[in-house]
Amino acid sequence: MNTNYEITKSSGEKVKFSMRKLQNSLKKSGADDATINDIIEKVQDELYNGISTKEIYNRAYALLKKRASYLASKYKLKKAIYELGPTGYPFERFISEILKYSGYDTRVSEIIKGFCVPHEIDVVATKNGTSTLIECKFHSEEGRNCNVKVPLYIASRFADVKRHWESKPHDTTLDMGWVVTNTRFTKDALQYGNCSGLYLLSWDYPHHDGLKDRIDRLGLYPITASTLLSNREKQFLLSRDVVLCRDLIDDVFFLDHLGISETRQSNIKKEIKLLCKL
Repeated sequence: MNTNYEITKSSGEKVKFSMRKLQNSLKKSGADDATINDIIEKVQDELYNGISTKEIYNRAYALLKKRASYLASKYKLKKAIYELGPTGYPFERFISEILKYSGYDTRVSEIIKGFCVPHEIDVVATKNGTSTLIECKFHSEEGRNCNVKVPLYIASRFADVKRHWESKPHDTTLDMGWVVTNTRFTKDALQYGNCSGLYLLSWDYPHHDGLKDRIDRLGLYPITASTLLSNREKQFLLSRDVVLCRDLIDDVFFLDHLGISETRQSNIKKEIKLLCKL
């Protein structure tokens, strides 16, 4: 079967279709080999020159959802992070929750004094007597990466806060500044960020410990990953600072408030338990 097609990425770049990439993305969702092969065969039948990666994704997602909704939830993780927008606040809450499950005490949108001016810090995380300042760079559209201007700006803010922090007595020491994004860093951004002492966390960086890896490892999927909640229901939950799927397992208050039937609640909980391995 001919798979020698050019596909169009979200950035507009044309690349050769890679069956291996599709296969790997389906494998990471937890789908078995028979399911993966069946989906690949159906997707290949619908390929044409110029098809967008979004169209390929949508087709594979729809086929996977028919097999098992929780696998489709894992498969759509990257898209689910985008759906936390359009503002960056839910993403900040999401990062805060991930850090809590790693043993940090966190505060969101905190005003911290700098030597020159005060700064609003997206997340302040404290653990073992050490504080970390975290800036979140959220993009609601695919194809937009963090360029070198982002770590340049964050490094200068962190230096200003650190200068003031070290001039006054504090309960904790100030460790380092983080930059977290749901997309990727450019080569220059990585080079400058690492050189300046910042910790950089993106969708796939550091290798094997990027945002996707942490979410999968901890089972901390955003509420937007659910295939059984409507967009209206997801937005309602986000507006109430419910950002993690697993938060709905023990607290059904908001599901009741939304008027979701017991049968739907049962199905939603079942999907979440399978997704989060609870």
